[in-house]
Amino acid sequence: MSMEHYRIYYKEIPAILGECADTPCMQRLRNVGMNCGCEYTSFPRFCGLKPYSRFDHSLGAALIVRHFTHDDRQAVAGLLHDVATPVFAHVVDFLRGDYLVQEATEDGTRAVIEGDAKLTGILSAYGLEVDDVCDYHRYPVADNDSPRLSADRLEYTLGNLLNYRIRTLDEIGAFYAGLSVGTAEDGQPELVFSDAKTAEDFAFASLACSKIYVSDEDRYAMQMLSELLRFALDCGVLAEADLYTTEPEVIAKLTADERTAAAWKRYCAYRTTRRRPEPEDGGEWRRIPAKKRYIDPLIRGVGRVSAHSDAFRAARDAFLSDPQTDWIAGE
Repeated sequence: MSMEHYRIYYKEIPAILGECADTPCMQRLRNVGMNCGCEYTSFPRFCGLKPYSRFDHSLGAALIVRHFTHDDRQAVAGLLHDVATPVFAHVVDFLRGDYLVQEATEDGTRAVIEGDAKLTGILSAYGLEVDDVCDYHRYPVADNDSPRLSADRLEYTLGNLLNYRIRTLDEIGAFYAGLSVGTAEDGQPELVFSDAKTAEDFAFASLACSKIYVSDEDRYAMQMLSELLRFALDCGVLAEADLYTTEPEVIAKLTADERTAAAWKRYCAYRTTRRRPEPEDGGEWRRIPAKKRYIDPLIRGVGRVSAHSDAFRAARDAFLSDPQTDWIAGE
């Protein structure tokens, strides 16, 4: 992500966010990707992507929170929400059997913050406690339940719309400009669109991202990488602590050991997938259910896009109805 992208969210980085971002636990995220290891494969959808890290996403989410709330406490919570993310991110959810919820990677946020002396010193200097910033779920503009729109969900959607070349920088800027803080059905604050057409366009664009997140290539790559990590852990090539370092460090260990080097090379060579109702002879077949995420934005004074747009509701329902029961093999 470029500074130009950040300026869509906020004209300049506030001092507190810049200082907190320049700490060891945040800097590690520069080498943890947003695409969960898929960018290391040869799948055409992923192999040409520009770098998009958890650091990029976290700083972007923080700037969005700061823009809409003017509250440093909420913004820092948004900045730090991914500090406990392991390498390859949600692949570790697959590793731990949490592929349908994908929240296991959030464990340990408080411990990571408390373990970074530079960060806790900065928080103290600004009059903030760890309790203020270790759980961004407390702040609805920063995070809320799907399919609502929050800063976290907005940032990775806009970032991926740009990175997947679904929308241009100007187009995602127009989405952002159309938002303000409104009130959800239960009285909680939520980012809402003022214009129904913009909201519907965003809903369809975000659904295009949702389909990529659960595409055959994405699910297969995450499953196979999780199996490779499990093997590496079981045979001692990796230790559990390695999952909380950086992707270049882990890849270096995988490629340096003959027990895992060939498997990593095979993973990187995946270019296409086959889907069948039942597995066939030949190939590594997997049945892979995964979390389906989508956004149903709120239009001020109108309601959710799904209630306003028959077309979006039908597209959403078709997306959600895929049972993910077919078998997939990569090659």
